Amino acid sequence: MARKFNTAGPNQSDTHYTLPPLARIDLREILGLIEDRRYFLLHAPRQTGKTSCLLALRDHLNKLGTYRCVFANVEAAQALRENVERAMLVIGAEYATRVQETLGDDSLLSALPELRQAGEEPLLNRLLSRHAAADPRPLVVFFDEVDTLIGDTLISFLRQLRAGYDKRPAQFPQTVVLCGVRDVRDYRIYSSATKEIVTGGSAFHIKAESLRLGDFTREDIVALYGQHTSETGQVFEPGVVDRAFELTQGQPWLANALAHELTWSMRENRDRSRRLTLEMLEEAKERLILRRDTHLDQLAARLEEERVRGVIEPMLCSEDLERAVSPDDIQYVVDLGLARRGPVGLEISNPVYREVVPRELSWVQQLNLESRFQVAWYVRPDGRLDLDKLLSSFQEFFREHSEHWLERFQYKEAGPQLILQAFLQRVVNGGGRIEREYGMGRGRTDLLVIWPVVKPTQKAVIELKIVRKQPEKALAEGLEQTVAYMDRCGTQEAHLLLFDRRPDRTWDERIFRREEAHAGKRVVVWGV
Repeated sequence: MARKFNTAGPNQSDTHYTLPPLARIDLREILGLIEDRRYFLLHAPRQTGKTSCLLALRDHLNKLGTYRCVFANVEAAQALRENVERAMLVIGAEYATRVQETLGDDSLLSALPELRQAGEEPLLNRLLSRHAAADPRPLVVFFDEVDTLIGDTLISFLRQLRAGYDKRPAQFPQTVVLCGVRDVRDYRIYSSATKEIVTGGSAFHIKAESLRLGDFTREDIVALYGQHTSETGQVFEPGVVDRAFELTQGQPWLANALAHELTWSMRENRDRSRRLTLEMLEEAKERLILRRDTHLDQLAARLEEERVRGVIEPMLCSEDLERAVSPDDIQYVVDLGLARRGPVGLEISNPVYREVVPRELSWVQQLNLESRFQVAWYVRPDGRLDLDKLLSSFQEFFREHSEHWLERFQYKEAGPQLILQAFLQRVVNGGGRIEREYGMGRGRTDLLVIWPVVKPTQKAVIELKIVRKQPEKALAEGLEQTVAYMDRCGTQEAHLLLFDRRPDRTWDERIFRREEAHAGKRVVVWGV
């Protein structure tokens, strides 16, 4: 059976192109923590390969013969929410089943009825104690998807592990590794029993380390994509792999999903004699975003959380963080994989997510615009996009509708940026694409409209700035920034939009169009 790129669940090397899982972790460090009898965390955003790494580590430890190692997934208990006793029974049964499957030992399954008689809530503690004591070899346990547990169930789970900590290694696991999206310190657990918020740090203060699984490097993607070429003979043209790394920044699911789209979902490319081009890769990226696969959909759903909004909205506005944003909220957004600390500060994690975030936040608005504006209205007879006509229409639309449209956004401060991007996206979807640059403290949003319908490809810069005071300064800065972006993108067509947010300005004062020259370049300036 031919292998493919994996986009769902742990890798299986016989069906998926696979990087060596143990090469993605610091094996020496982890073995040192186990030898030192530490309890620790391994966390990373969803679909980054955490489970694949844990399963490989389990098999490695069991082959050594020094330890007994068991992996168990506790996610099934999520459906029981705060029914602690039933949730513990589900977790206990999952653990006993994994012991039988991994170690060939069915004694825990046989012992479950007896252990339940003393009450189901402390069942996990008793189960682990019995298993640890049954063999002189130390026990190592990996619990996956821990942060899917809810409320009192999660509190009970953590506290049962903590309660047995002093008995290790003779009568309790020598090492327990908790795996999930977030660090345990970021758990904010509401206890229905005590009507209070319990933090993960207080419920599990025995944690020694918190390790984060990293993204793929460029070399990793070269190796992963190279497996496809080696096994099928299909060639990625020069620049394709580098562009894939640029778009994904090594996010494992994205790197695999982009390649799967390119090599399999685009059916014509199943002909392995076809060379894979940069144009095909860009099409694959657009299809991936428009299809809103589960990974991207789950990520977008996080945008509705208030603590996420507090971090992401200033990025969309290209402004500084508010004082009210806590370091824990910033770390939470980083742990989710939405943001990262880049060379110039906090930023959206990769260009694909940079596309997904504004599109998702303006999705409804894009649908509302479908019947109002047709792509054909803005295409010239020579096939080029008439951006002057397009932005003039946007001016009229924003003047007429912005007041009530802005109220619809949860991200109200970013409303002007989102309305513009929804408007442009609706039109450009007819044959082109938009590349976006925005981020903390930049003071502007850079958009590059790419219209490949004509040859050579039409490229136009659209720069967006918010005017709160000193319009002359905003114009001067905007012109300098626009021209710099033009040079970087290699285009002679540019538009600067100044959104005037001063409350005392009338629409007649805000709306204008004029041409400016700066550093030998022509820039059309639009007042909005």
